[in-house]
Amino acid sequence: MASARDPAPGPEQRDAADQNFDYMFKLLIIGNSSVGKTSFLFRFADDSFTSAFVSTVGIDFKVKTIYRNDKRVKLQIWDTAGQERYRTITTAYYRGAMGFLLMYDITSQESFCAVQDWATQIKTYSWGNAQVALVGNKLDLEEDRQVPAEDGKRLATELGFQFFEASAKDNINVKQVFDKLVDVICEKMNESPNGEAVCRPIRRELT
Repeated sequence: MASARDPAPGPEQRDAADQNFDYMFKLLIIGNSSVGKTSFLFRFADDSFTSAFVSTVGIDFKVKTIYRNDKRVKLQIWDTAGQERYRTITTAYYRGAMGFLLMYDITSQESFCAVQDWATQIKTYSWGNAQVALVGNKLDLEEDRQVPAEDGKRLATELGFQFFEASAKDNINVKQVFDKLVDVICEKMNESPNGEAVCRPIRRELT
């Protein structure tokens, strides 16, 4: 007699439960509301895009495992709400984050002007060794651009951040942003005294 079986777990469920990894990094995506943080995360984690996302309430996360330099790196990526009323909730998650994607919308000068405030929050609430990528999102809306790429590069240099322009909609530089951020985190770990991990990743032996 045939027996009913539970459906096979989806890729994200398997990824979240998978304990086979060398490092686990906690990353946060921050920035003003409506700059495309959720779309960016879904494009990276699920390779999907929809323009129908509503504003994130509080905080949410996804898990994805990638390979960098022969290491299996499990990423726990937190998607934060940009609205002021959620700020005290989201800043509680900064501690322990090893990397940040600080995002603005290239068609919104207001979102770019807020970058300094977000950078201050990173400095205030996160570990000093956290690495940051400044990401100008919505590159697909070039005709509506308000923030020149040169301004983004200049600010990133001043703040000591990596810089990218990207598009979640057209899947431009999405994977590259995460790959670079992970590479920089790993480089900083290797530079630490005695080879100890500056950012204290959770390590597990591969079986």
